[in-house]
Amino acid sequence: MRVLGIDPGTVTTGYGVVDEDGGRITFVGAGGIATSAKQAFPERLKKIYEGLQAVIAEHHPDMVAVESLFFAKNVQSALKLGHARGVAVLAAVMDGLPVYEYSPTEIKQAVVGYGAAEKPQVQKMVMTLLKMDAMPAKLDTTDALAAAICHIHSARMKDAVKGRGK
Repeated sequence: MRVLGIDPGTVTTGYGVVDEDGGRITFVGAGGIATSAKQAFPERLKKIYEGLQAVIAEHHPDMVAVESLFFAKNVQSALKLGHARGVAVLAAVMDGLPVYEYSPTEIKQAVVGYGAAEKPQVQKMVMTLLKMDAMPAKLDTTDALAAAICHIHSARMKDAVKGRGK
């Protein structure tokens, strides 16, 4: 199973691709789609959409895991983030990919074992789980990889529960 994790953002949308085979999770690729604050907002959304379509075309994921919106004090920022998230979901759906959504707390719980973990803890666990030599340059990338890992762990749990129900 190949999972594309996405951490939506209007400045940088992080993405991370991981494979799961026989219980082993391996790193495939990761990066960020950066936009410029000088661009009109609709152009920034277009760049995110096209960038994610290119990632999907290159890596051929089986499914997509997206970090869901969290509570934000600034309504304007939350609305813009919601737009970026919608564009990310649309890019996946347009390619016929199933989309799974996870809250930041669910992602941290799945990766670190603690829902209130700090960003450095998530980074360290992502590096450990994926046996990476260097830390990803951007937190958006780490968060996207964490979303993909969360989905794999979640799918394993669902399979285990299904297996007990037989």
